[in-house]
Amino acid sequence: MNETPHADFGRVRVYFGEKNGKYPDGNQLLVRGSDALAAFDTPLVSNRIGEALESADLVVLGHVHEDHIAGLHRLPKAKVYAHERDVEAARSWEGLAAHYGLSASAKDAMHEKIRREFHYAARPDAIAYRDGEAWDLGRARVRAVHMPGHTAGHCVLVAETDGVAFIGDIDLSGFGPYYGDASSDLGAFRRSLGRLPEIDAKVWVTSHHRGAYTDRSAFLDALRAYAAKIDERSERLVAMLRERPRTLEALAQARLLYPEDYEEVWILDAERRTIAQHLDELAAQGRVVADDEGRYFVR
Repeated sequence: MNETPHADFGRVRVYFGEKNGKYPDGNQLLVRGSDALAAFDTPLVSNRIGEALESADLVVLGHVHEDHIAGLHRLPKAKVYAHERDVEAARSWEGLAAHYGLSASAKDAMHEKIRREFHYAARPDAIAYRDGEAWDLGRARVRAVHMPGHTAGHCVLVAETDGVAFIGDIDLSGFGPYYGDASSDLGAFRRSLGRLPEIDAKVWVTSHHRGAYTDRSAFLDALRAYAAKIDERSERLVAMLRERPRTLEALAQARLLYPEDYEEVWILDAERRTIAQHLDELAAQGRVVADDEGRYFVR
């Protein structure tokens, strides 16, 4: 008997990963129609739910990252769909590496890591979908709403029949938004956060950390706190530059996102990409300026 914690919302079942889907795990959604069973992503927990996953006819990926494709190896016959801006990352390792924006020194180590820890398997058969694409499962309909920022193709997946929105890696965590990949976009993330409350839903499920919200006011409170992390980071970056002018590389080494003792193969790449986007915003606002040697100053 499967003892993985789960909750049912009409035709939608949510299997909760360890610690409410805290990374590296995630939360698995299955939507059962009269004609087909759809999985939203396949996090590590998908490997622990047996037949519940293996009978899926299709997988709709809200976005492509290693922790969201960790069960695809168990579904060789299922159709796999990814947004057109993320689909190449699903189709091959080269596409995924470009999606991450990995430096040469990190690329091989990351490939080995995701094969070892996330059962990584490319899906060259992945099918591209577009914003607004819908799938009729028979008495259940699901739709993709493009909400980029975390990745270029990140989407919220909505089980419309039951009013359940899988908001993916808009995960409402205390860490805040992640936009540290080559395909990430801070400005797009801000806009997506502003649009998210417009989605017609009564349940909001995150990939990580929080699980399921059934109270709209609690969801909106969590969303405001999550969005506020972006400006908090900008202010922290300004404070770092007030201490002394620094280059992008020096700022990345000092860390904006992660503690100095936290190590992963992708950390510095993510720090560089994140900090660079904040610096661009701050420069556009006239708050920082760079000299000819690439050092940033507070104006």
